[in-house]
Amino acid sequence: MRTNVVIIGAGPAGLMLGRLLELAGVDAIILERKSPDYVLGRIRAGVLEQGTVDLMDRAEASTRLHAEGLIHHGIELSFDGDRHRLDFTKLIGRHVMIYGQTEVTRDLMNVRKAPTIYEAEDVELHNFDGHSPHVTYKKGGITHRIDCDYIAGCDGFHGVSRQSVPEKALTTFERIYPFGWLGILVDQPPVADELIYAHNARGFALCSQRSHTRSRYYVQVPADENVENWSDTRFWDELRLRLNPETAKALKTGPSIEKSIAPLRSFVAEPLRFGRLFLAGDAAHIVPPTGAKGLNLAMSDVATLADALIEATIEKSQAGVDAYSAKVLQRIWKAERFSWWMTSLLHTFPETGAFGRRIQRAEFDYLCSSHAAQQSLAENYTGLPS
Repeated sequence: MRTNVVIIGAGPAGLMLGRLLELAGVDAIILERKSPDYVLGRIRAGVLEQGTVDLMDRAEASTRLHAEGLIHHGIELSFDGDRHRLDFTKLIGRHVMIYGQTEVTRDLMNVRKAPTIYEAEDVELHNFDGHSPHVTYKKGGITHRIDCDYIAGCDGFHGVSRQSVPEKALTTFERIYPFGWLGILVDQPPVADELIYAHNARGFALCSQRSHTRSRYYVQVPADENVENWSDTRFWDELRLRLNPETAKALKTGPSIEKSIAPLRSFVAEPLRFGRLFLAGDAAHIVPPTGAKGLNLAMSDVATLADALIEATIEKSQAGVDAYSAKVLQRIWKAERFSWWMTSLLHTFPETGAFGRRIQRAEFDYLCSSHAAQQSLAENYTGLPS
């Protein structure tokens, strides 16, 4: 086979890139090592920036999003029970949309017409530092080859794309946090109309949602915690202790339909172009989920990459692909900063002690009293320009 672009990974980033190329008349084949059901079984983010919503419109995949997504005009922050709401619409005239990553993936799957090859095993990238790249994979015990002009690595943090880059060509920056998020999904109405981010001496908590009838809740736990140690009862009891009394009383509990622990890390790889291979999404960067940047940052990456590949294929100009890495890294590092800041404000850190908590409290009080600080948070949370 031959195509213009081989995309590694059929998560939302890879599917969005494929769809944008498809609509522009650029041929692209997506390779995914898992099955469609496995991909749709991943429970991930649910806060979409306006830029991501606009991109779903561009991809002609937003009908259900606009029908079922929940517009949120702000968030609530809580510190040891003290509450403060930030109204994004009043502060900067923007908002976010609540719509699960699984649903974004499903919508992009449903509109795609070009080939997506699932359960592609032993994917290998060849000659991407030359003029004739190709990709090989196994399907049904048979090795296949796809020749192409470009390769897009959208296959996540543990994927083959970044691992294929020579170590000496790559610089990585990483911070591993000493905690994770224990999250559950429950078929109960959300405890509030908007997300609640809560700092407590016992640890961070988040009240999130997927719809009017399905809620997602998280509590901070040690990085080495085992999910089997947490019964539903223990989770609900702990969550209540970290929320203000009014919110805790209003909480509607029920049996979890999914329960998992997500480790937290900050990670950036540089550069993001290696000849004819480009990295995007989690293959290029990881952010703590505190700032709701992961999916949105990936979508910003592939929007820029799609424009660059369309320009290179149709207009025969290399300007976009040459500028890709530097352009997206500017936004990536700003999102990394914001996610690190939100994480630092809202979580308990074993090493900070009493002084560290006083600094966190001062930061919270300043945020509550400063219109400029609130505008800064709102600007970053709803999404910086690409």
